[in-house]
Amino acid sequence: MRLLTLAKAGTVVMAAVVAVAGFTWLRAHPAAPAPGSMTAATMSLRPIPWEGGPAAYDAWPEAVSAGWTKPSFFPVGLWFATVRRDDQAATDRSMGINTYVELTADSRPEPLRKAGMSALTAKRLPGAGAETVGWTLADKADVWAGIGDADWTGSVAASPPPCKPALLACGYTVMQTLAGRLPGDSRPRYAAFGKGVTHWATDQQGLKFVNDYADLVGVDVSWYNDPNICAEATRWRQLPAAQCRLAANYGETVDRVRELDAADGRRKPVFAVISLAGLTPPQVGGAVMSSLIHGARGIVYDAHDPGPRCKSGNLLRSACGQAIRKAVTDIDGLIERFAPILNTQSYAYDFAPDLDTMVKRHDGSFYLFAMLGRGRPAGAYPLTVPANLSKSGRIEDLLTRRPIEVDREGRFTATFEAEHAYHVYRITP
Repeated sequence: MRLLTLAKAGTVVMAAVVAVAGFTWLRAHPAAPAPGSMTAATMSLRPIPWEGGPAAYDAWPEAVSAGWTKPSFFPVGLWFATVRRDDQAATDRSMGINTYVELTADSRPEPLRKAGMSALTAKRLPGAGAETVGWTLADKADVWAGIGDADWTGSVAASPPPCKPALLACGYTVMQTLAGRLPGDSRPRYAAFGKGVTHWATDQQGLKFVNDYADLVGVDVSWYNDPNICAEATRWRQLPAAQCRLAANYGETVDRVRELDAADGRRKPVFAVISLAGLTPPQVGGAVMSSLIHGARGIVYDAHDPGPRCKSGNLLRSACGQAIRKAVTDIDGLIERFAPILNTQSYAYDFAPDLDTMVKRHDGSFYLFAMLGRGRPAGAYPLTVPANLSKSGRIEDLLTRRPIEVDREGRFTATFEAEHAYHVYRITP
């Protein structure tokens, strides 16, 4: 079971250093400014640096053979599931899941191969073959082992303490030790990090976790359901409590890890981990879409639910998880539908400072994904189509499949009914 135990408390000096780092980070990531006016003539599209989309997996033959380099494939994973029967893999596949990110030790690889699923595992399972495209390292060692290089006892629980001496942190040691135990083959290595990297760490401390051990990186911060997240975000990142439990923060967290990843000049795919416990169906879609808008190259669901609403080892396979299962199926359907678009490079679109947006270009059309920026109220927002995008003003809402009316200056209005609402538009020049 995933551990949410916080790392051992550091010294007062370290806390002060991290708090200062948090203030510095917040200054570099301010809330969206007040809405301004900007004419289409002043706008421009700038390509956003990226890891290459599907081409990022070219270096790993197993991933290539499994179809990861195809434009139609976008990784959608399930964390730490059990798969022993064909119907389990088939059911997961019907929800749009195509990858298992860690499996229980009693899982069998054969059902994965029959369902056309991929897997990343901590060690080779008996009978493993082409379905195993990569390896996993410890989940959120930055949290349960902390930010430091003390000795690791081998424990992954609070008792006995993972680090020696017990009051020190050993997350780096955990990562280095486990990386050294993995097979030295041509499969990529995946590691997920949490609040240690996104909240507590200075930039330099975070860089080491993100850049030194894995080829693929996941970020796992539960903005909707972590009972401590708001107090910690206020303390470590000076985030106002009123701006805490928002879909927009899932995207902001992806941004944080992508910035750390870029520091060494070698960009890698960053996945967003979405914990489903306690979420409403609209929050599931909002968390996923915000992550995609901010450049997540894969989505991984954590379906473990400790309760009390739906205590289950796999919410997606439980009767009480029916509504969440439908929400996952719906958003995964959009991911599959838009995969060839999501797998292209994004462009910066400076037209609405109060919105989070992503612009893609595919087959002669532009695609605009939009959500409310962090802290912005629900309501109607004016959008302006840049003159260099579309002179004809042909815009279609792809979620409702209806045309959008624009005025002579290329302006139209989008209504966001809640903080987790989103729109996807096609703009055809």
